[in-house]
Amino acid sequence: MALLLGIDTGGTYTDAVLFEQASGVLASAKALTTKYDLVLGIRNAVEAVLAQVDRARDIRLVSLSTTLATNAIVEGQGSPICLLLIGYPPDALDLAGLRQAMGNDPVAFIEGGHTVTGEEQAPLDVAAARQAILTHAPKVAAFAVSGYFAVRNPEHELTVRQLVRDLTGLPVTCGHELTSNLHAPRRALTAALNARLIPFLQQLILAVRRLLEEKNINAPLMVVKGDGSLVHARVALERPVETILSGPAASVVGARYLSGEDSDMLVVDMGGTTTDIAMLRDGRPVLNLDGASVGGWRTMVEAVAVHTFGLGGDSEVRWDDSESNGWVVGPRRVVPLSLLAHQYPQVLEVLRRQVARARNEDFDGQFALRQRPLTNGQGELNALEQEIWEALQGGPVALSSLYADSRRAYFLRQATERLVERGLVVLSGFTPSDAAHVLGHQSDWSAEAARLGAELWCRKGNSRGRQADTDASAFCQRVMQQVVLQSGRAVVSVALAEAHGVDVNRCVALRRLLIDQALCHPNGQERVLDVSLQLRRALVAIGAPVATYYPVVADRLHTRLCIPPHASIANAVGAVAGSVVQTVRVLIKPLEDDTLRVHLPTGICDFADLEEAASYALSEASRLAEARAREAGAVDVQLQTKRNDQIICAKGVEVYLGTEVVATATGRPRLAEA
Repeated sequence: MALLLGIDTGGTYTDAVLFEQASGVLASAKALTTKYDLVLGIRNAVEAVLAQVDRARDIRLVSLSTTLATNAIVEGQGSPICLLLIGYPPDALDLAGLRQAMGNDPVAFIEGGHTVTGEEQAPLDVAAARQAILTHAPKVAAFAVSGYFAVRNPEHELTVRQLVRDLTGLPVTCGHELTSNLHAPRRALTAALNARLIPFLQQLILAVRRLLEEKNINAPLMVVKGDGSLVHARVALERPVETILSGPAASVVGARYLSGEDSDMLVVDMGGTTTDIAMLRDGRPVLNLDGASVGGWRTMVEAVAVHTFGLGGDSEVRWDDSESNGWVVGPRRVVPLSLLAHQYPQVLEVLRRQVARARNEDFDGQFALRQRPLTNGQGELNALEQEIWEALQGGPVALSSLYADSRRAYFLRQATERLVERGLVVLSGFTPSDAAHVLGHQSDWSAEAARLGAELWCRKGNSRGRQADTDASAFCQRVMQQVVLQSGRAVVSVALAEAHGVDVNRCVALRRLLIDQALCHPNGQERVLDVSLQLRRALVAIGAPVATYYPVVADRLHTRLCIPPHASIANAVGAVAGSVVQTVRVLIKPLEDDTLRVHLPTGICDFADLEEAASYALSEASRLAEARAREAGAVDVQLQTKRNDQIICAKGVEVYLGTEVVATATGRPRLAEA
């Protein structure tokens, strides 16, 4: 019987599962994700699962889901890129958050672009494009190309893409390949994010391929897209932005399979870095056709309507005066102190010295360490960044030591933050995982390091004039309560957004009065208004930390909670339970001379008759969809087509506005032969 191997590489854990279509889950295993060398964590998980079922020769498919791209966007990380904007107006960077997304990465404006009908608005300035590419290539890892109205005619994007390939050999992304949406700045943003993510996904896929070769597993490697469907790894490398919600999408598919629920429900996936929440109607995930929103960026990637919150077991506990506690959990992930001391025992002695010290220092209980190697394409380090990089060569270093020179402390902090943003360095600090170790809910790592970190936090509260906890356990209880509060807020906000289009976070005072009061235990104070909430949907919770927090969340929301078997590895199950799906959209638009223009992903074509144009559009869309599905690794491809003519009646006269033709090709992933 053919076996399927599912792998999910998350921000904290890498999961592996052996799955048989007739029998379900045969074996599963977890291992810590090793960002500095992904193959180590993957190997540990895969070897652990293969040791349980010695049938590696029977594996016919390997499928991978990952939250790494999602986490990279949420945490503001990525490789340096250059964005080439063809025919865009100068103010384009001030729209859709494009300027903030690009940060210090270069942007080049090039003459060219098209009109809404697909005609050239200006000739492409090939010389300027060549100069921009040669100027920025030595300092970037990839290029993104977005042309004005390129979705109506991609000619200029395709020309510049070929220039990048010929001159540099670097990865290059075109906006029209990712979406057919007309919103130019958001399309440019999506292309930029895609280019920035290519090295991340490339490292992961290469690591998995090396491991499969070592284990003599000769099977196709698939990757989960953000809509829950599968694509071959070579296709995913061209469009990594489509995997930004890969992990959450796989979790929805896996949760649906494992829970057996077929009604309306909310699926919550809580990991080390993020909490992802999606709504299912009639057992099917709701899709966000307007584009997935991740880390505050509105992309144009059609995906499961997943709401991502920077809240997980490894989220940073940090100061925030807007909260009643004076601190908040997340959104940035840090390495828990308990895990850091488990991996680097010398950290314990540093924490002991900090606790024993009479005075309190700003960076007590915080460390920095290298997260991944400095490779080609990561760009150059300036002098301060190089100094920090070399200081971390031997392992984690306390921030109080790293910033010991008070004259340069500010500049060293800024340099460290830049290294963190680029994913080269990761910080370590106190997290909910540490609180769970102190309270006995978790025992995987160093409980002593967690307790020392909690004692340092209690002392910091005193120095800031905050209400101090009597001991470390009391502080950790409050951390757990804060996670329950923020988790409940997330569930309620998603329910209101999906069902009623209401954003409760727009009015913080009202949220505190109604939602927070319903989620918190009464504190004995007399209140004018008592609030109780009831979530009228089942709550399916998966992920390693959910058993600690979500029974309380469900109780406060008076709803039914389902934590299914294998909940901690649901993403890996979802990775092998999906199908290959590829969709092609083609538009037909009338011109002023009654010509009908067909806008294809490959170019434009004109017709005089609507039925001829529609027939051609259906034929080409079907051909492209089937070809893409087969390239993505599908067999037994089934085609579905839709035609939607847009006709309005104005003063008793029918007016034709255009036609949309959609072809969808679906198939099961191709299995290796026995």
